[in-house]
Amino acid sequence: MVRNVYFCLQNFFCFKIRKCFDFTILVIMMRASKVNDLCHINWIQPNLNVGEIQTLNAKQQAGKPVVRLSGISKSFDGKEIIGNLNLDVNHGEFLTILGPSGCGKTTVLRMIAGFETADNGQIVLDDQDVTQVPAEQRHVNTVFQSYALFPHMTVFENVAFGLRMQKTPAAEIEPRVMDALRMVRLEKMAQRKPHQLSGGQQQRIAIARAVVNKPKVLLLDESLSALDYKLRKQMQIELKQLQRQLGITFIFVTHDQEEALSMSDRIIVMRDGVIEQDGSPREIYEEPKNLFVARFIGEINVFNATMLERIDEKRIRAEIEGVESVVYYDQEAQSGDKLQVLLRPEDLRIEEIKESEEKGIVGHVTERTYKGMTLDSVIQLESGMRVMVSEFFNEDDPDVDHSLGQKVAITWVESWEVVLNDKQEA
Repeated sequence: MVRNVYFCLQNFFCFKIRKCFDFTILVIMMRASKVNDLCHINWIQPNLNVGEIQTLNAKQQAGKPVVRLSGISKSFDGKEIIGNLNLDVNHGEFLTILGPSGCGKTTVLRMIAGFETADNGQIVLDDQDVTQVPAEQRHVNTVFQSYALFPHMTVFENVAFGLRMQKTPAAEIEPRVMDALRMVRLEKMAQRKPHQLSGGQQQRIAIARAVVNKPKVLLLDESLSALDYKLRKQMQIELKQLQRQLGITFIFVTHDQEEALSMSDRIIVMRDGVIEQDGSPREIYEEPKNLFVARFIGEINVFNATMLERIDEKRIRAEIEGVESVVYYDQEAQSGDKLQVLLRPEDLRIEEIKESEEKGIVGHVTERTYKGMTLDSVIQLESGMRVMVSEFFNEDDPDVDHSLGQKVAITWVESWEVVLNDKQEA
């Protein structure tokens, strides 16, 4: 579903900004397709030595997998954690593995890094089979949640550690370390110890240490979760900018939906060791393949529906909460089939009605929550279902000034809904 940032004026008579639960600005950015244009952060410097080769290679090899997992499985204590997983990651891509705790996402990362050995399948890194290759011989580096900085070493020594382990010529170490520190604008901190740095600075040092070796792939395991909210938001933008600057493939593991949507070129959503959906942030959010993905990525209203008849190849007529509606559904279906109609809170519009002119799905306002940019409402339908609606707030717009207990109708723009059949329920 292709949607604009604002509701169509002729349909809804007022502007409405699409928001994604608690991160309105993020989805406005997604709608405007200008996420990259907004990521101008000053701490990354142009004309870097570190990463120039990776950037060139990434452009030359765009679309070619740098990592390929084929038929990978892994069990612990007889319990299968990953089952027959297949995944390609392209050169220069920012891929996020998203899922709830225990879904296997960190296990996938550890197998790519070489910290865990796959029970079955093959891991290929840059056209080389590394399935049985030890971690220290793979051209990947990992940034951990705890950063894993050596407390007794200076910042310079921490960043230089990997170069020394690789027996890099001494004459090369200092310029490469300082290049990496300049990249994150922490060259003046070179002689400090980690405990003398803020959380964000420690994060940047961990990243500088990870990229100074010029890895093919950088793995990040929940690496922002230890930061406070404001710093985490800042680091999300900075990490994406860094990845674009260097051209290194990033594989990022998180359970945070906002991080995944704001940073990724592509997201895979996992559950119980299986990939539920693989797609762009917009595809994952706007076109979920099943209820698990829809519910995991933000708030969603799920209406039970029954198909009445097919109108054309793309549209059907269905009964939703006792009301006949036209919805987009191009899959095979027969009259009487049970369906689910999915709508995000920001897809819905509340309209005032009079007793004599009921239209749409009718209910009563039971809750109103002011959130600054948006006004969230809970509408209780006659069936007992509670529907969440999120509207762009304008104090001069009477159309969003509804009172508790008021009888209202819920409407939406045709084609904004996602329709699933019973087999896609999860």
